[in-house]
Formats: sequence, C-alpha cells, structure tokens
Amino acid sequence: MGMDRNTVIGFVLLGILLFLYLFISSKDNLEYQKQKKHYDDSVAIVKAHQDAVARLQDTVKHNGTSTTIITNGANNVVVNSEQLLTVENDVMRIVFTNKGAQPQKVELKKFNAYDSTPVKVINPISENHISYGINIPNGSAQTNDLFFSQGKVLKNADGSQTVDFTLISPGGTDSIVHRFTLRPNDYMIDWDVQVSNPAKLLTGNAFNLAWHYEPVRAQQGVVYEKRQSNISYYEDNNFDYISRKTEANFEKPLQWISVSQQFFNTTLLAKNSFNSGNVKWAREISDSSNLIAKVDVAFQSKFPAGNSATLPFQFYFGPNDYTILKKEAAGMDKIIDLGRGFYSFVRPINQYLVMPVFNFFKSFILSYGIVIMLLTIVIRVVTSPLVYSSYLSGAKMKALRPEIDEMKKRVGGDQQRASMEQMKLFREAGVNPLGGCIPALLQIPIFFALYSFFNSNIELRNQVFLWSKDLSAYDSIVHFSFSIPLFGDHLSLFGLLASATNFVISLYGMSMTTPDQNNPAMKYMPYIMPIMFLFFFNSLPSALTWYYTVSNIITLILQFIIQNYIIDHDKILAKLHANKNKPKTKAKWQERFEQMQESQKKVQQLKDKNK
Repeated sequence: MGMDRNTVIGFVLLGILLFLYLFISSKDNLEYQKQKKHYDDSVAIVKAHQDAVARLQDTVKHNGTSTTIITNGANNVVVNSEQLLTVENDVMRIVFTNKGAQPQKVELKKFNAYDSTPVKVINPISENHISYGINIPNGSAQTNDLFFSQGKVLKNADGSQTVDFTLISPGGTDSIVHRFTLRPNDYMIDWDVQVSNPAKLLTGNAFNLAWHYEPVRAQQGVVYEKRQSNISYYEDNNFDYISRKTEANFEKPLQWISVSQQFFNTTLLAKNSFNSGNVKWAREISDSSNLIAKVDVAFQSKFPAGNSATLPFQFYFGPNDYTILKKEAAGMDKIIDLGRGFYSFVRPINQYLVMPVFNFFKSFILSYGIVIMLLTIVIRVVTSPLVYSSYLSGAKMKALRPEIDEMKKRVGGDQQRASMEQMKLFREAGVNPLGGCIPALLQIPIFFALYSFFNSNIELRNQVFLWSKDLSAYDSIVHFSFSIPLFGDHLSLFGLLASATNFVISLYGMSMTTPDQNNPAMKYMPYIMPIMFLFFFNSLPSALTWYYTVSNIITLILQFIIQNYIIDHDKILAKLHANKNKPKTKAKWQERFEQMQESQKKVQQLKDKNK
C-alpha cells in the first residue's frame, strides 16, 4: 500500500481508534482507588453485621434459648456446624453448604485454569454468598447466617438430581425450602425458594435478595482478564452492560444479571423477573491479586399472597460459549463481546461472516493456528477489491505527483490557489483524492470485528500453536524482572512479528511512492506506527497477533503482485493525460468545495485591502 497522504490518513485513523479502544478498556487508577475505598467501607459494614450475629448466637447458646430462632427441624435446636454436600453432572461439580443453603464451590470439569486445576466459578477462597432477610421471634436474621437441614440428593426419572434444604420454625408451622435441580450435561441449575406463610416470615411478602460475588482468576494474564470482565444484564427485555462504571440501578423488570470474566460467567436469572434492584462492583486493583472483582447485587421481588408460595430462580455457572448461551435464555448470547457499545456495528460481521467461516474450517482441521490462517486468507480475499482500489488510487496519485509539484512551484505560497489548482488537476485527470483513504477506512470494521472475536472465543483456550502455549493469551519468549508501562513484563514473539511485518509494509510503500516533501510526518510515520503497534500487540492474545502477522504477510504479497503485475503505471499515466482533454462535469461536492475556496479567497482579499 503506498504511503501517500491518503494512506497515512487511514493509518492514523486506525491508530487513533486502536488506542481509543485500549484507553476505554484500560483501568483508571484514580477510579479504582475510589472503588477500593467504597468496598473497604462495605466490608467493614458486613463485618460489623457478622459480629452482631455471632454475639446473638453466642447469647442463644449460653442462655439455652435455642427456640428463639428458626431451626433446622431435625432436633429443634440451633445447628452450629457446617455440612457439605457434593452433586455433579457431566460438566460441573457443585459443593453445597447447609449454611444459607447455597453453593459453596462450583467447578467446571471440562476447563482448567492457569494452574491446571478445574476452573472454579465459585471459589471458597473468596467471599461468595446469597441471602435474604426473614422474621424470627426476637427480630430478624439473614438466611446466610442460619444453618438449614442437611440436604439429601434425590435422583429423578429424567436423569436430573434434586437437593432440598429446609428451615422449620420452632412450632413446626412455618418453613423455608431451598430446592436445587441439576440436569445432565447442563450448566444451568434451578433454584426454587419455597416459603410457607410468607406473610409471617417476610415483612409485607417482600423478598429482598442480596448476592455478594467475588470471581477468581482463571487465565494466565490476570491483568488482561480483569480488563475484560464486566457486568451484563437483561432489563425489560433489553441487553446492556457496565464496564467502567461502578454501579447501575434497575427500575424496570430485570430478567437476569451476569458477572462475566473473559471466558466464564456466573448469571442469576429470575423466571418471574425482579421488580427492581441495583448492582455495585469494582475490579480488583492489585495486579498481583488473583481476585478479579467484588460484586454486590440487591434485588427486590414480591411473594404472591397465600399460605405457601414459590419464587423460581436459576443459576448459570459456565463458559462464555455462544452456542450454549444462545439456548439458555433470551439475550444471554450477548454476554460474549462480539462487538458492543461504540463497536456494536461490528457484531453482525462476527455473527454472519467471521463465525461461520471459523466454524467451517475448525470442523475438519485440528490446529486452531491453521484455522486462523485460513480464516485470514478468506477475509483478505473478500476485501481484495478494496485493497486493489486503494493501490490503484495510490498509483494515480503517484503519476500526478510531478505535475502537482510543478503547479505548487508555479503558484508559490498561495495555499488557497494551490488547493484549487490541485482539485482542478484531479478533476481533469478523473482522480478521486479520497480513493486511497476510503478503502482503508472500510476495512476498519473487519479489524475490530476480529479483535472482538479472538478476544472472546473460548475455543482458543489452552490451544497450542508453534511456540504459543495458549492462543487465548499472549505468547512470551522473554520475561523481564520488571514491568514497562503500557508494555508489560514480557516480550511477545507474535506481537513482535506483527509489528515487524507492519514496518516492512511501510518501507515497501515508501519505495513505491514519491513522498510528500511538504509534510514531514510522511517521512517518520512508517517508523512511528510499528512502534505504537508493538506496545499495543504485546499483551494481546496470540491468536490476534498471529492473525495480524498472517494478514501483513498477505498484504506484502498482494502489494508486490498488484504493483508489479496488475497495475500498469505507464498506461495509468497515459489515461490520466487523455482524461484531461475530455470535457468534465463537476461533481456536486467539487462545486461546493470550489465555491467555499472562492469565498475564502474573496474574504482574504478584503482583509488584505483593509490593512
């Protein structure tokens, strides 16, 4: 691609968009410090509440007044010991605790974390719990502080498994049951909250659910994983998400909310929708911490009137797999970032072009590196008309360069006249001055579509290719004992190759064009851009940098073939001169541009007279 002015404009715009994306997705230290203070305060409040509950339980134990709070129904006394129960299917293993009757640990059996142990979407090393308030004879309590009966596993005829945990009031008249149902080969589990006499146990039949969740690292690059994490939700049948913001309020019916890491998510779904709620969250600040974020969710629902009622919920503990999520619930496939927010325009490209081609090749090719290479070739073939148009425009501009330089010498320092004469020359020769820039801009959506696709494709996890041990993470040939700002503590070979091939493209482009002597930036741009790209590429997943490397090699091949065997520069020059002798009809944009220049010239002349 020729490094003329229009091409440079394309590169500059691409660079601006790249670093805008990096800036948006990067953490802001001041914002994180504010988030950290907020959560430190929250932890202090929670700790004070837990201490108060502990004092209440200690008083109950020493005074022998165990019947003052709801019990487990087995021996009508307060149970002070935690009992665990493990249930599993083909894809996950869940450890339930009777304290609060909830999952304590969830392991995904088909996925390993960075340390080669099963991925834990709920990890007991961090603070995780679901809870809601209930009325007891001497006040109120949170279910997370109470011990339910020890659950028992019931195997059903359809292959599913059901676990019930029960709390029974001292008189035996009122009860709460948490029923969990796990189906074969399914990442979704049902959670039914059954309450007898909800008007007594819940003030105003109000169900105020609190969910505190702290996801833990699963990827090699924990800093990058934190950056890719976000909160997604489906409110009033519309998808939305928060990434840089720290909270969101829900005033319309909420179908589900999801805490999403780079490749896994934990989602809470309400079959009857939550009436209202809010979420507050913050990414973990320390780069050395394995904790990804801290999330606090509060929801409000109403139990229907009656002697007994049930609220149905579901939990999804699993991978960010497009095929799986699309079948689970409306909008859940959008948890996967195939293009959202400012870049939502690239999502259709991923859905209808990139994903079908990728899935086609992977159906009969085992190496994902080869699949990415073939995908790159297909995309470059599809965009080849744009590439040819760009090179052809560059060749025309190069052919006109001697006449443009001669014209500029003739008009001297009159910039307005030079612009008008240049536009006249372009019109006479039939050259579109934006011809080299527009094709480059049209390729930008594909660039960002692939950026989103490779960043979110879980199939690339732990896939080995050449020296890369994991295509979903950066490859590293050198690890430093220090970290370079914006660069990291390693050197990615694929990132280096992508930047090097970019540099070769720039040098080749310079050799094929006559540089614009009036613009010094043209001289240094081929050296600046590859360095900028190296900083950008170094921490990207190696699938991305491998794609860019292959794409750049194809670009070099196309440049050589088109410039030396397809484009006839002498024929182009002859055609341009022939066009000058033909009568031309001005395009409307040309007429407007010349009118504007003429008006500016008259204004300047008036100013000169008044001096």
